[in-house]
Amino acid sequence: MTKNIGTIDRIFRLVLGIVLLAAPFVSGMAVFQSGTATIISVIVGLIMLGTATLKFCPLYRIFGIQTCKI
Repeated sequence: MTKNIGTIDRIFRLVLGIVLLAAPFVSGMAVFQSGTATIISVIVGLIMLGTATLKFCPLYRIFGIQTCKI
Protein backbone atom coordinates (compact mmCIF):
# COMPACT_ATOMS: atom_id res chain seq x y z
CA MET A 1 0.00 0.00 0.00
CA THR A 2 1.72 3.14 -1.18
CA LYS A 3 0.78 6.57 0.13
CA ASN A 4 -1.51 8.56 -2.14
CA ILE A 5 -2.91 11.21 0.25
CA GLY A 6 -1.02 14.46 0.80
CA THR A 7 -0.84 16.64 3.90
CA ILE A 8 -3.62 19.09 3.03
CA ASP A 9 -5.91 16.26 1.93
CA ARG A 10 -5.10 14.36 5.13
CA ILE A 11 -5.91 17.34 7.37
CA PHE A 12 -9.18 17.90 5.51
CA ARG A 13 -10.11 14.23 5.97
CA LEU A 14 -9.27 14.33 9.68
CA VAL A 15 -11.41 17.41 10.30
CA LEU A 16 -14.28 16.11 8.17
CA GLY A 17 -14.14 12.72 9.89
CA ILE A 18 -14.30 14.28 13.35
CA VAL A 19 -17.19 16.54 12.33
CA LEU A 20 -19.13 13.64 10.78
CA LEU A 21 -18.61 11.50 13.86
CA ALA A 22 -19.68 14.23 16.28
CA ALA A 23 -22.53 15.80 14.30
CA PRO A 24 -25.26 13.23 15.02
CA PHE A 25 -24.62 13.36 18.75
CA VAL A 26 -24.05 17.06 19.45
CA SER A 27 -25.73 19.02 16.65
CA GLY A 28 -29.41 18.37 17.35
CA MET A 29 -30.15 18.74 13.63
CA ALA A 30 -33.45 17.29 12.42
CA VAL A 31 -31.75 15.22 9.72
CA PHE A 32 -30.13 13.07 12.42
CA GLN A 33 -33.46 12.14 14.01
CA SER A 34 -33.59 9.10 11.75
CA GLY A 35 -31.21 6.29 12.54
CA THR A 36 -30.17 5.94 8.90
CA ALA A 37 -28.62 9.40 8.69
CA THR A 38 -26.74 8.83 11.95
CA ILE A 39 -25.36 5.49 10.76
CA ILE A 40 -24.27 6.90 7.40
CA SER A 41 -22.59 9.88 9.08
CA VAL A 42 -20.68 7.66 11.51
CA ILE A 43 -19.58 5.22 8.80
CA VAL A 44 -18.36 7.97 6.46
CA GLY A 45 -16.61 9.68 9.39
CA LEU A 46 -14.80 6.46 10.29
CA ILE A 47 -13.77 5.95 6.66
CA MET A 48 -12.40 9.51 6.50
CA LEU A 49 -10.43 9.02 9.71
CA GLY A 50 -9.15 5.64 8.54
CA THR A 51 -7.95 6.87 5.16
CA ALA A 52 -6.29 9.89 6.77
CA THR A 53 -4.51 7.68 9.29
CA LEU A 54 -3.31 5.19 6.69
CA LYS A 55 -2.48 7.92 4.15
CA PHE A 56 -4.11 5.71 1.52
CA CYS A 57 -7.42 6.00 -0.31
CA PRO A 58 -8.60 3.04 -2.40
CA LEU A 59 -10.76 5.28 -4.62
CA TYR A 60 -7.75 7.47 -5.39
CA ARG A 61 -5.90 4.34 -6.52
CA ILE A 62 -8.77 3.26 -8.80
CA PHE A 63 -8.99 6.68 -10.44
CA GLY A 64 -5.21 7.25 -10.52
CA ILE A 65 -5.27 10.28 -8.21
CA GLN A 66 -2.32 11.09 -5.98
CA THR A 67 -2.17 14.19 -3.78
CA CYS A 68 1.08 13.41 -1.95
CA LYS A 69 4.54 14.30 -3.12
CA ILE A 70 6.75 11.26 -3.28
